[in-house]
Amino acid sequence: MSETIRVLIADDHLIVREGLRLILETGAGIELVGEAANGEQALRLATELKPNVVLMDLQMPVMDGLTALERLRAEHPDIAVVILTTYNEGDLMIRGLRAGARGYLLKDTDRETLLNTIRAAARGESLLKPEIMERVLAHTDSIPVAKKSSGVELTERERQVLSLLVGGAQNKEIAAQLDISERTVKAHLASIFNRLGVNSRTEAVAVAMKNGLVTKA
Repeated sequence: MSETIRVLIADDHLIVREGLRLILETGAGIELVGEAANGEQALRLATELKPNVVLMDLQMPVMDGLTALERLRAEHPDIAVVILTTYNEGDLMIRGLRAGARGYLLKDTDRETLLNTIRAAARGESLLKPEIMERVLAHTDSIPVAKKSSGVELTERERQVLSLLVGGAQNKEIAAQLDISERTVKAHLASIFNRLGVNSRTEAVAVAMKNGLVTKA
């Protein structure tokens, strides 16, 4: 995207915020607009500053990141959320992804991964490793997913888009494979989300797999 990506950091550890700030300051087309030390501050600053992407820690005082994420998705669905996590927060991370986060970042991630994840989230995409998607799909029964009935009818093109989505393709890759524009891909995804009653790519994949709308390659 040509516009500057506005980013808000929400983490209760100052050293983490400082590290992220140093990296973001070197990212072309990315601007750090604010920092929050808890979920309550994150919600307030998100309303005031209108960021494109929020980097959200899951364990924070006053209001935890998962609660803040759920409220942010409800009140500001246009703001993308990327989870900040550590190796021992697997279950929380899965819950966050199911709640609509676009992706996740380990707190010791490298600069390139951080910037690429932020840019993907701002485009409405996600960068989930296959093993993480497997864990999300494995929780289909244990963690509720907002969905409509399994009798959903998709157009042939929507099925093609959804199949590529399940395979991990990003919007640019879907557009190239189907010989359509990225704008058209986004329009198809919006229609798919509406038909499935979901709010994120992760949820769409989980519902599609559970209801047999597509088969995983």
